[in-house]
Amino acid sequence: MILDIRGKQLKLETAADVAPFITGVDPTKITAIHLGGNSIGVEAAKEFGRFLETADVLQLADLGDIFTGRTIEEIPAAIQALLDPLSHKTSLREINLNDNAFGERVVPFLTPFLETNHSIRVLRLNNNGLGPAGGKKIAEAVCKSAPTDGSRSNLEVVICGRNRLEDPGATAWAKAFEAHKTLTEVQMPQNGIRMDGAEALGRGLVACSELQIVNFQDNAFIDVEMDEEGRKAVRAWSEAIKTSWPKLRFLDLSDCMLSNGEGEVPPLLEAFNDANTKNLQNLQELRLQNNNLDAKSYEVLAQAVTKLTKLKRLDLQDNDDVEDNEHLDDIAEHLNAHGGKLIRTEEDEEEEEDEENVEESPEEVKEAEEFPAPLATEDKSTFEMVAGTLANLMSKVHVG
Repeated sequence: MILDIRGKQLKLETAADVAPFITGVDPTKITAIHLGGNSIGVEAAKEFGRFLETADVLQLADLGDIFTGRTIEEIPAAIQALLDPLSHKTSLREINLNDNAFGERVVPFLTPFLETNHSIRVLRLNNNGLGPAGGKKIAEAVCKSAPTDGSRSNLEVVICGRNRLEDPGATAWAKAFEAHKTLTEVQMPQNGIRMDGAEALGRGLVACSELQIVNFQDNAFIDVEMDEEGRKAVRAWSEAIKTSWPKLRFLDLSDCMLSNGEGEVPPLLEAFNDANTKNLQNLQELRLQNNNLDAKSYEVLAQAVTKLTKLKRLDLQDNDDVEDNEHLDDIAEHLNAHGGKLIRTEEDEEEEEDEENVEESPEEVKEAEEFPAPLATEDKSTFEMVAGTLANLMSKVHVG
């Protein structure tokens, strides 16, 4: 059973406001609760918390975007009321806290849950305004939840973008990833992470041999004012790509300043052409937009794509001379011959979208419903996409 009041734009203040949505509902049968798109006050949160105390088969708690219009004085007590009942739920698989303006001040009310619940597989903390200090404390709490007895961690997916983690937050997350080792998906775009933090993440994620999806878009890898020292993050990720992620399917390093734009070929690209490229045989999508790449880098990529046998999409928008280069022509021809596509310009992307929007046959629609797209985007985790089909089947059971 699913309790779903998403997007109703309700302002719930009291227990009486909540009552119409939970009266007559058996919490022991609830597998998912969606509260997003509503504004929940302290007393309303406490009432939902009481309801959740006996929700012992709950698998998904969607608490994203539930504090619009709420003051910083209200949010700590409200989030504590919602999370405390979930701290020891062994059935819980996913927690979504996206788009809540927590800031560092609310972090102490989040960390007890993150330290205590060891069953979570998917943790969504996108756009929470954590900042470097808050992000560091959150990562340390996640790190503390890692098993210390040699058993396998349950954590598989971490989404923590748009939080201004910077280097202190990124370094702490690197330790958390290394402690858990079980990550299959990590998305940390737009966090103001620079060279030191990027290096730490590259080294921490080496421990995660099951990684399939990595999104690090819009963070900086190099310091253009430095020579070898300024390239240490790129080298760390190069080593990880060559040796550690044999299941990798999706990699987004767009807007990451991989090169200085003066004919420099990033070691990371050379890794794609290394003898150990067998570790990348599952790579399906590679995004490298706006990284100061030029003809020399394209030459290396042209050699690499022949080895990346499952690559279907390569995005090189906003790099140098993308519209007139023979190596890119070769890449485009190779990908097209294998059912893939090179994205050089915005027009290429629009053309791809148009092709995807072409009316599908009933058989194709049925297949798409049964087998959701395997790759994550900026907005959806792998867990959410796979769970989508189940959610659709259960959508007839709604309360409220």
